[in-house]
Amino acid sequence: MSTLTDNKQSLKGGEFIIKDTTWQEAYIPEEITDEQRAMRDSAKDFIRTEIDPILDRIDAQEEGLVVSLLDKAAELGFLGLSIPEEYGGFGADFNTISYVFEVFGGAHAYSVAQGAHTGIGTMPILYYGTDEQRAKYLPKLASGELKAAYCLTEPWSGSDALGARTKAVLNEEGTHYIINGQKMWITNAGFADTFVVFTKIDGDDKKFTAFILEKTMEGFSLGAEEKKMGIKGSSTRQVFMSNVKVPKENLLGEIGKGHKIAFQILNVGRFKLCNGVLGGAKRALDQAVKYANERQQFKTPISSFGAIKHKIAEMAIRLWTAESASYRTSGLIHDYEQALHHSGAGLTEALTGGAEEYQIECALLKVLGSEVLDFVVDESLQVYGGMGFSEEAPMARAYRDSRINRIFEGTNEINRMLSIDALLKFAMKGKIDLLSPGMAIQKELMSVPDFGAGDENDFFAAERKALKNAKKAFLLVAGGAVQKLMQKLSSEQEILMHAADVLIDIYTMESALLRAEKLRNTYG
Repeated sequence: MSTLTDNKQSLKGGEFIIKDTTWQEAYIPEEITDEQRAMRDSAKDFIRTEIDPILDRIDAQEEGLVVSLLDKAAELGFLGLSIPEEYGGFGADFNTISYVFEVFGGAHAYSVAQGAHTGIGTMPILYYGTDEQRAKYLPKLASGELKAAYCLTEPWSGSDALGARTKAVLNEEGTHYIINGQKMWITNAGFADTFVVFTKIDGDDKKFTAFILEKTMEGFSLGAEEKKMGIKGSSTRQVFMSNVKVPKENLLGEIGKGHKIAFQILNVGRFKLCNGVLGGAKRALDQAVKYANERQQFKTPISSFGAIKHKIAEMAIRLWTAESASYRTSGLIHDYEQALHHSGAGLTEALTGGAEEYQIECALLKVLGSEVLDFVVDESLQVYGGMGFSEEAPMARAYRDSRINRIFEGTNEINRMLSIDALLKFAMKGKIDLLSPGMAIQKELMSVPDFGAGDENDFFAAERKALKNAKKAFLLVAGGAVQKLMQKLSSEQEILMHAADVLIDIYTMESALLRAEKLRNTYG
């Protein structure tokens, strides 16, 4: 990785647990620019005029409907936000993409189709494609002429991606790979034109490799549409490959490096999932507040009752704190990407470096966002009461659609364990110094404790002290677990998941505090 000599952001990935951040360093959503606001508002208008009036038709999977909506989105530039201008895209920065992606997160099943196309379907080619592959596919993916899908999961392998059985063998002429295998839960499969497919060359575990396939290739076929609990309007099918001849030049990235593509796309996808579900949660909360103001019991709007006020307040608090953590991370990734660009890094390194650096934060955010969404839609449905259980009200769809997000992009259980595993690996490689802070805490425990409240002139003194103590508690407990269990820690999943929950709370606490500080110091 290039040396980031001009990176203004000094906080490394995972380093928040041992290093304090000032409010000046934190990015907050209130820093949105006029141009970003205009793009966000355009996305809101698109959903209001094109998506909301036909949600039932989308869920019924009316033939060609989602495709036509993607085409309209492409005309407005939404499919090419991440794609550089040289390939027909908008070339938006990471923060701009975050604002727009959040809005589309409130578009129910349609958001899944667009997110899969612009994210996991397009990003592998953008990040790891050759110049020829980028020139061939990216302009058409940006314009909507081509629709994209991503094929990783198989009936035999989910979280264990490297357990895939799909096999690729180079033909005798050395011109094509012959691919055989099966993929499942493939979003957009019903209408996609390009498919990023992960295989093992010669069935060798060490040759896990990605290819770009096209639906017109002989031997490529699809299963029937899956009948799902939620996101009913998104196309989800199995993909079958029987002796599919794939040109050698369609190999994506390097042989044996498919895991790098898969994991890097998941890093970005986890951040975007959190970012997107914020839009869905905000939509549900807005609807709950509107209903509470309109619905009367005992000749009084139910929004005036303490129990309803408490529900709305708790939803707003969780949303605000999750939003703080999400946009803080967006700012970190943005700054890291920009620094890589300025240091002369290549396109692949510049676009993937940020999410790779902050992979711990991305995993934590995926858990945080999806569980905040579930809480908000559940409580919003409760505000609606009996009406919330009716398909005539919006909460039934929101409730069904929300549940998949705790499974998408790796289950929340997997992401909890990944976050701790990555943190420990960072420490073992010397990327993060967990030992010194841990030893300092042990020495502190042997000294006279500090019972003071902190600086009386510090408006957030109590919150800052609580945060500091939370970090100490995590380091103390995590350090003890490592010392006692050593190599066995990786199999103690209950401990890892509880540790991850503490880590999530700390990152969220700090992000919310930094945002509050920045707002107070900036706007008074």
